[in-house]
Amino acid sequence: MSLSELRMKEVVNIETGTRLGRVMDLEFLLETGQITALVVPGDFNMINFMRGEKTGLIIPWNLICKIGDDIILVRIDESCETR
Repeated sequence: MSLSELRMKEVVNIETGTRLGRVMDLEFLLETGQITALVVPGDFNMINFMRGEKTGLIIPWNLICKIGDDIILVRIDESCETR
């Protein structure tokens, strides 16, 4: 599966039922190419927007429950970090 295919999928937290948005980036190990986390849009901040900075919620790969045709189900709580 390519990044462009992942970016088309909506990410939903099954703990709260909230839609987190679509995948905007991936984190991976440079040595192996193994994906370690998905990044979805975080809280909108006008100051960061004006600086051209993107903020996102980092979802570790082990918190992904299922990747379907149209949706990615994750189980996250407040411990996930925002960057």
